[in-house]
Amino acid sequence: MTRTLSSALSGAILTMLLAGCVLPPKDSHRTAPLEAQQLGLTAAAMAPADPQWWKAFHDAQLDQLIEQSFVANPSLAQAQAQLQSALSQVDVARAGRLPQVNLSGSVQREHGPEFYVIPPPLAGHDFWMSQIGANLTWDLDFWGRQADSIAAAGALAQAADLERDNARLLLSASLAQAYVGLYRADALAEIAERSEAQRQHILDLTQQRVAAGLDTRLELREAESVLPQARVERSQAQAQADLAVHTLAMLAGRGVDAYASITRPQFDLDSALPLPEELPINLLARRPDVLAARLRIEAADEARRSARAAFYPDVSLNALAGFGSFSIADLIELPARNLAVGPAISLPLFDAGRLRAEYRGREAAIDAAVATYNDTVLRAVRQCADELTGIDALRHQRVDQQATLAAAEDAYRIAEERYRAGLAGYLSVLTAETQVLSARRENVQIQSDLALARIDLLLELGGSFDPNAHSNSSIARNSP
Repeated sequence: MTRTLSSALSGAILTMLLAGCVLPPKDSHRTAPLEAQQLGLTAAAMAPADPQWWKAFHDAQLDQLIEQSFVANPSLAQAQAQLQSALSQVDVARAGRLPQVNLSGSVQREHGPEFYVIPPPLAGHDFWMSQIGANLTWDLDFWGRQADSIAAAGALAQAADLERDNARLLLSASLAQAYVGLYRADALAEIAERSEAQRQHILDLTQQRVAAGLDTRLELREAESVLPQARVERSQAQAQADLAVHTLAMLAGRGVDAYASITRPQFDLDSALPLPEELPINLLARRPDVLAARLRIEAADEARRSARAAFYPDVSLNALAGFGSFSIADLIELPARNLAVGPAISLPLFDAGRLRAEYRGREAAIDAAVATYNDTVLRAVRQCADELTGIDALRHQRVDQQATLAAAEDAYRIAEERYRAGLAGYLSVLTAETQVLSARRENVQIQSDLALARIDLLLELGGSFDPNAHSNSSIARNSP
């Protein structure tokens, strides 16, 4: 009867505890991540570019600068450090699921109370209280809280690994684009030098015509006034070239010492890069930044699962082995041994809403991760579509501009010959020169803009990133 009453009482107490414990809230509705089918991506799949795609430009100096940047650029070092930090969090999460053993010891000088809580002869006297022992605690993870934490940390580590790859792509593209900028500045400087030589030549002809009485001092002053302008244009182009050199050195992880060693680019702007005519169906799977954003959704969801498991009883196995004594001299003695082993359970009853608040925060983190992913996806599609449109327009502009340049060069040649023969005035030469200089500059701008757009599109399509290389990542996301 007594045993039955005891069991009933225990059951009642357990029921009251469970009824009064903190219950997890219901999951709220969340926005779903966008998929390729929702975005109209239907073109043929695209394979990764060559891992060293920049070598298609056939410029040894560019190859060397990019290889140097992979070794010395601080942004890559930062991405690598972030990856190592994420990997350390995986190890921390894994350690939480394994047994934890601590060795502790203490020695205290105590004064015994004057009553018989402590037996004679210690009562009312000073004595040493000493103990040493090993404590074992093992969270049995009945509800998967530790496993979910490991999975969340693993997803974040994989995201950091993808972000390192993305940083490498961004760096190589930025350096190639800065190299195109150097090419453009050098080409414009060359046009300015050519313009200066042409204007000096026209000035010499004008001086001869003034001496022969064919022109007045007005034409002479006009010819003299445009010569300094060519020098200004050459100086501006040279300043732009210097700035491009500074950028290249910085991206390569170098300083002032590298400026003099960076020479004029000698590369093929028309080199073939593997670019599609339409957005490929595997666009979202080829961009490391998109895949990293998707993994952060998974990490946030695993963290939510871990937060939900915190509402349930935490069951662990505890063990103690050690020695305790009222005397330091008798501490390591068999009678002083102390052994204990058994399970422990912990159930949250009242926490002033802390667990619910943390759970709501985890749900909000999922919503934020989904929104970030969807924003990344939409930007990726728009950027690629913009680049395809821009490249198509630049190709047509280039054909028309080359025709314009050929006509302007021919018109300038005819105007110079007529001016030399006295059949036309200086104004016709100046007009023809203005048109040919504008056509030359525009031709350089379109050529370089086309090269920059092709590099941009290659980057936005994932460049040389191979998603298959990450499908079997060494970063394990399961329990050990």
